[in-house]
Amino acid sequence: MKAWQRKSSLGGPKIKSAMEAHEVQILHTLVSNIVDMLEQRRDSAPRDELATLTGMRSGHAQAPDQAPLARLLPDFHRPEEGAGDDPDRQAVARAHNSGMRMLHEPEIIDAKLDAAAVVLRTLPSRGGTVSLTPEQGESWLNCLNDVRLGLGAMLLEADAPEDGAPQTIPEQVPEDDPRSAHLDVYHWLTFMQDSLCTALAG
Repeated sequence: MKAWQRKSSLGGPKIKSAMEAHEVQILHTLVSNIVDMLEQRRDSAPRDELATLTGMRSGHAQAPDQAPLARLLPDFHRPEEGAGDDPDRQAVARAHNSGMRMLHEPEIIDAKLDAAAVVLRTLPSRGGTVSLTPEQGESWLNCLNDVRLGLGAMLLEADAPEDGAPQTIPEQVPEDDPRSAHLDVYHWLTFMQDSLCTALAG
C-alpha cells in the first residue's frame, strides 16, 4: 500500500492511496469481523418496557467478555488510585460504569458501525486507487483505530503472562511464532493509520 496523500481537486481536497487486491481482502475481512462483533453486541442488548414506550435504546450493563470487543467498548470510569482494595469504592465504580454503558453504548456502537460502513463502501473491490473526502477519511481513521485495537487485544491475549504483568505488543517475533502473521498485519494497520492521519492534517 502506498502512503496516503492529500490532493487538490475541483470538488475539494481528496485523500488518496492505492491498495493491492490482497490488501483490500485483508482489510475487508478485518472490518467485517469488527462489524459482526458490534452487531451481535447491539442485537443481544436487553429490551425493557421503558425502551419500548419511549423508543430509547438500552445497552448492556456489563462489559463484553471477548477481549477485542472489551477493548472497543471499555469502561467509562476507572477507580481512583488506591481504590483497588476498597469494596465500597469498587462498587461505586461498577455502578457508574453500568449506568453509563446502558445509556451510551448503543450510540457508540452506531458510530463505529457507521465508520465501518464507509470503509467497506469505499474499498476498491479488486484493488486500485482509494479516493476519499476528508469526512470519509475521518471515518477510515476511526475504523482503522477500531480494527487495530481489536487485533492488538488478540495479540496481547495470546501472550498474556501468568503474573498479570503489563504487556506491550512486540515489534517482531520469530517467523514460526503463531502471532507472526497477525503482528505483520498490526504493523501494516499502524502504518496505514499514521499515514492517513498525516494526510488528513494537511
